Amino acid sequence: MKHTKKIFLFTVVFLAMYSCSTKKDTIVNRNYHALTTYFNILFNGEEVFKDGIESINKGFKDDWFEQLPIEPIVFDERKIAAPKFNNSGPGGGFGLKKKNSTTSDESKEQTPFEKAEEKAVKAIQKHGMNINGLERNRQIDDAYLLLGKSRYYSQRFIPAIEAFNYVIANYPNASLIAETKIWRAKANIRMGNEEFAIETMNLLLAVTDSLEVAFPDKIKEQANTALAMAYEQSDSLQKAKKHLRLAARTQENNVQAARNMFVLGQMYAKENKKDSAVAVFNELITFKKVPHKYKIHANIELAKNVFNDSISSTILARLEKLIEDRENRPYLDQLYYQVGSLHEKNDSISLAIAYYNKSIQSKGAEDKQKSYTYENLGNLYFKNSEYKFASSYYDSVLSVSADDLSLRVRRVKRKHKNLASLIKFEEVVTINDSIVKIAAMSKDAQETFFQKYIDNLKKKDEEAAQLRLNQIAFSGSSSNSLQSVNKGKWYFYNSQSLSFGKTEFQKIWGNRKLEDNWRWSSNTTFGASDKDTLTAATKDTRYDLASYLDQIPKGKGQIDTLKLNRNEALYELGVIYKEQFKNKQLAIERLERVVTLNPRESLVLPINWHLYQVYKDLGEIDKANIYKNIILTEYANTPFAQRIRNPDKEIEEDVKLNDIEVSYKECYYLYKKGAYEEVVTNVNKLLPSISSSKLKPKFELLKAYAIGKHLSKETYKEVLEFISINYGNTEEGKKAKEILNQLNK
Repeated sequence: MKHTKKIFLFTVVFLAMYSCSTKKDTIVNRNYHALTTYFNILFNGEEVFKDGIESINKGFKDDWFEQLPIEPIVFDERKIAAPKFNNSGPGGGFGLKKKNSTTSDESKEQTPFEKAEEKAVKAIQKHGMNINGLERNRQIDDAYLLLGKSRYYSQRFIPAIEAFNYVIANYPNASLIAETKIWRAKANIRMGNEEFAIETMNLLLAVTDSLEVAFPDKIKEQANTALAMAYEQSDSLQKAKKHLRLAARTQENNVQAARNMFVLGQMYAKENKKDSAVAVFNELITFKKVPHKYKIHANIELAKNVFNDSISSTILARLEKLIEDRENRPYLDQLYYQVGSLHEKNDSISLAIAYYNKSIQSKGAEDKQKSYTYENLGNLYFKNSEYKFASSYYDSVLSVSADDLSLRVRRVKRKHKNLASLIKFEEVVTINDSIVKIAAMSKDAQETFFQKYIDNLKKKDEEAAQLRLNQIAFSGSSSNSLQSVNKGKWYFYNSQSLSFGKTEFQKIWGNRKLEDNWRWSSNTTFGASDKDTLTAATKDTRYDLASYLDQIPKGKGQIDTLKLNRNEALYELGVIYKEQFKNKQLAIERLERVVTLNPRESLVLPINWHLYQVYKDLGEIDKANIYKNIILTEYANTPFAQRIRNPDKEIEEDVKLNDIEVSYKECYYLYKKGAYEEVVTNVNKLLPSISSSKLKPKFELLKAYAIGKHLSKETYKEVLEFISINYGNTEEGKKAKEILNQLNK
């Protein structure tokens, strides 16, 4: 019995050792290595590969405002790795690491795909049975496929293609040969060899059809998806759409099928085939087992591609229903935005603005979505001639799109710059009007005016202070522990909350006497420390009536300067509204107001000329004739009068280039002499008559230099900014921008 056990044990050990050999082609050896390859190594490699794919899918962020990539991954073209040839082992040149090899990279944490590649290499090196040029282990082709796919996702496409080629060359009848060819095609697409990918995929599908080979739906779906990727990269969009449609038929892979349909709908929308796009997105919405995000965005895309009112009302109702669903909270910013967009198309502007604001205020609203919402709000206010509001929204677009260099953002930036001068001139008019108005009041009226302002200011400060105290007591970051203690109780019934509130009060206000107007700094006695005492003892000029009265200009020269700057700003506004924003009504309002304010003589002629042109363009001939007659009677010898008498004759024909150059030299000579005000006056007279001259930017810059010599720095900067915006492509515009940058340092 003892000898029998020894013989049996010896036989088992012998068979185990015999079957471990990779050089013997027997059933035992083949099955042993196949089972060991899969269950000991390959299974773990495939599991970690799946983890890597799942990580990519979770980490990939789709930009729903752009056409989605068919495959949800973005590779960096600058990091395409070249192959590292290593001729050891079967199929040599795959960059397989030798057993027991060590590299400096091993100390780094491996990615899931590097781990999967390592498992595949281990399976090939340890269990490969290449005997007489034929691989006898049926699992090795799977190992090479895993190796190639892992390298594909590691962005090492050339080594990946070599692995796929080895399978195709050595396993022509393998069950996974079609899948391997698809992966090889995808790797070639990433390498820019889309023609080869198209050829091999078309051949694969053509041979399948001719031989009536029944490929699984999964393979057909993958092949058509790869073909769509290749055709999209080669700009053959019609063929790309065809294969996207074919790939989505089987819905074997629900996620990829949904993506293919979504991209197909986007392609139709890009071609302005709205009916086809709507059909595709409607079909996607009805798909079963589709990821929720695709259904939500399909509804949003439907709203973007509305082409009649009946569909618009249906989609609007559907979007509002989606908004009510709690499951859709992560998409509220986009849903609100699209509802607002539909209301805007239906001319329900107040509703559009309300929904746009909801979109911005939505929890977790993304920056790109905010930028579109801010832009739409800016455009709405711009159309309504509310330029200050428009500018603030355009500024918000730029703040949330700091690193975005897209054409859309650059266009918004240009609009914002164009509005900058207008808003500054409007501020000059508003501020100077207010100061002049107050300066014209009696002493008693001035005191009453500012006392009322101070009272309102105190009231607002008290309300803000009380709100702050309430926030500290009930929801402040440092009183979280108090909230749980004081929950459901009145604040003053809880000694802990009361003590905390008292401490916070003293930090802010110091120790105050119980008296009327205790918040006034002038009534403060002592704070909690010397620093508090000093702060409390300092008079708050915001509440001091005398400080306001002292700032009112009293000299005639000061008031005249304010009026002069206001009139100049009104004139500039009239020209900007007329020439730049084509808002004739606002141009008329600003220019006609200047006329009533007795402007400088140098402005009278250009004002009359601009008003004549505006009314003529509006077809209001009677009003145009008023300003026309002023020019013809009071300024009969000017180029403006000549232009009116001979409307078909260009001013440049009357005022020749040489004459303009002479005028520029004269102005420049005056500038050198220090006659800066005279320079500004002469340039203002000349500018309307040289509106289309190439020398106009030179006159504008010379005028700016003169203004910089005798007016404030702020006025100088405003004029320079106007030049940099309106003549940005000229040398003068660039020079103005350069000076601005220096002044702003």
